[in-house]
Amino acid sequence: MNISFFSLFIIFIFTGCLSSIPTLEERKESLFSLANKDLKQINIQTSSFTLFSLQKTSNNCKNKDLKVYIEGDGLSWITRTTISANPTPITPTALELMNQDTNECKVYLARPCQYITSNECSKKYWTSNRFDSKVIKSFDEALSNLKDNYKNKSFTLIGYSGGGAIAALTAAQREDINLLVTVAGNLDILKWTTMHNISRLDESLNPADYTKELENIKQYHLIGKDDDVIPKDVFLSYFSKFEKKNNITYKYYNATHTCCWQEPYKTFLEELKQ
Repeated sequence: MNISFFSLFIIFIFTGCLSSIPTLEERKESLFSLANKDLKQINIQTSSFTLFSLQKTSNNCKNKDLKVYIEGDGLSWITRTTISANPTPITPTALELMNQDTNECKVYLARPCQYITSNECSKKYWTSNRFDSKVIKSFDEALSNLKDNYKNKSFTLIGYSGGGAIAALTAAQREDINLLVTVAGNLDILKWTTMHNISRLDESLNPADYTKELENIKQYHLIGKDDDVIPKDVFLSYFSKFEKKNNITYKYYNATHTCCWQEPYKTFLEELKQ
């Protein structure tokens, strides 16, 4: 069989890209190297998924507000047409955000199949079904599990990127959400897929369809001025669907989708205290 030089070149480049991607174990090691030493891994079992979390070894959050940081989509795709074998992020941005937060009552919560391997995992859960009802139910159950353990009064949900969609959709199901915060959040899935001319996530729920359930929840949304992955128009489309907008605050920051959210988020936390 004859293989052209060009074909060999493409194969070489592609396999080179694959070999440069950190392994699951390396990505997990990277996470723990960034995590504070008083955090420990606790896997939360729900009816559909086992969710990886990092929680403090001490628990003094009774009757307080518990902050839950929800990770982004992670490594969903290797290329535009090649699905990743595992969605564990190379950079755990939600954890980097949590590291800026001096609050003692906080938990890091990964997405389904991130940082773990399980028979429950199917690639659809980090592609077409990443925001489906089964996924959202698992996060709702995880919050109930945390509440049983922490005896907290309420939750603040902080979601990065696709974690923003998870946070919003989960908040829409509950009555104990104090605050919803998104950082570069994907809040209108249909608008996002249309803008990028990619396949619609027809099996997923869309936060923009739950404005009635969300309108009474205090919301803060941090948007990157130079974010071309989830541009500001995605948020503005979500925002436009609210009849009652007085609970929603948003602000633009000098950031892209993946770079440099730590300082803006620290500034946001300081402003929130005022």
